[in-house]
Amino acid sequence: MILSHKDIEEIAAAVTMDFDRFFFGEKAGRERSVTLAMPIDQLAGDYLGLQVIFSELSADGSIMGVTTYTDTEYETMEEDCNRILTLKRNQVVLDLRFIQQGNIRRLCPQRRFTLAHECAHQILFQLEEDEKKSLLQKAYSERKVHTPRTLKTHEDWNEWQANALGASILMPQTKADCAMRLLNGGETLKSYADRLHGKDKACVEAFCSVFAVSRTAACIRLEQLGYLGKHSANEYRHFVEVEV
Repeated sequence: MILSHKDIEEIAAAVTMDFDRFFFGEKAGRERSVTLAMPIDQLAGDYLGLQVIFSELSADGSIMGVTTYTDTEYETMEEDCNRILTLKRNQVVLDLRFIQQGNIRRLCPQRRFTLAHECAHQILFQLEEDEKKSLLQKAYSERKVHTPRTLKTHEDWNEWQANALGASILMPQTKADCAMRLLNGGETLKSYADRLHGKDKACVEAFCSVFAVSRTAACIRLEQLGYLGKHSANEYRHFVEVEV
């Protein structure tokens, strides 16, 4: 199933609206204000019925999360030995580092995005036709540390779509629009050679706090929504010279 950005935004809007009614009930319209980050743990466990557990998924920390569509086994390396994890249907396994001492607050944005990514896989899987579900060769999907991805294979598309849907669930378009109106008057931010400066940097940091996401996730989402323009380092130097 290949989806467009528009398709993904519509799915995210439908999921977040339904979750709001499920989680907040009659208070949905008032409680889901822009100042409240998506309770992704409740969306995963209470709404989607996923069981979230933690385990070491890779020796080098490159695998951050795995979700399963059926009972299966997941093989990983541990001290030069193969280790087999027995996984149950509709489980999400997050890397153990997320809950180790000293990491809980520091890695919270990454944990939240990884969980949103795995939730997105489950949502997208349920939207597949029954025949397509039975043809899926892998019984799980895994999230690796973010690297630029070229969309060549079906797996590449799956990962791109899960990233896009996960971001849209954590940072819904209507909420992102509202946040940017409050934080920056709806104006476009500017990054120079992927670096933010001054009030633009402060605005992104505030956006990250509102949605409890990392700067990387925030910048990708803001660029996608048209709130972040990218410029060269030379443009920034020229701007500074003019200001002086």
